[in-house]
Amino acid sequence: MTTINTTGSPAKASDLMSTMNARKAEVDSVQADTDKFMTLLVTQLKNQDPLNPLDNAQVTSQLAQLQTVTGVNKLNSTLESLKSSYQSSEAMQATNLIGHGVLVEGHQLGLNDGKAILGVELDSAADKVQVLITSTATGKEVATIELGPQAAGVVPIAWDGVPDPTKVDADGKPVTLPNGTYTYRVVATRAGEELKDARTLSFDSVASVTTNAKDGVKLNLPVKGVVTMADIKQVL
Repeated sequence: MTTINTTGSPAKASDLMSTMNARKAEVDSVQADTDKFMTLLVTQLKNQDPLNPLDNAQVTSQLAQLQTVTGVNKLNSTLESLKSSYQSSEAMQATNLIGHGVLVEGHQLGLNDGKAILGVELDSAADKVQVLITSTATGKEVATIELGPQAAGVVPIAWDGVPDPTKVDADGKPVTLPNGTYTYRVVATRAGEELKDARTLSFDSVASVTTNAKDGVKLNLPVKGVVTMADIKQVL
């Protein structure tokens, strides 16, 4: 298993050589299967009974089998080559995300000095979208973010930590909630009916990338943990 970070090289010469050698081995395997088949066929023709030789249909059938086996082997070799190329391309893309903020499925946010980032994902348009934030300390809802009507897609949100109802200090400035972890849920409606295809998204960052032949490319996030490229809903 190889871990890629900001100090490492995305691709090493040894890795490229290994990939090239693997493809050469696949090609050699296809040729070896073809040679074995032809050797068996020639041997069969040489040792056939002169009084009961193979007819044209038998020979044609065996040649057709040879073409089928060769074609399948070449197709498998091509698919493996495409898979390897795709994983290399995906790994290169993933390394570019190191240090970037991302939105992934989740329902927790960290409030720090009146600043927090979260998001929602809608599979269909909604007439009204609300995000209800709950304090993990008290279990009570402390704030509501009104997003109004929203089209289908990902909606990033910046929250200022101001509670409901708004509290102000002696100077008349809004008082924010204390730093910490909060949970939230999304309520999206259309024509008065709540939608079931709305999801909450949490903010995280990409710390490193791990790649191997078995599991492919994985992104390591400090809070969410290990995710795939498909789990990233938006890069911020």
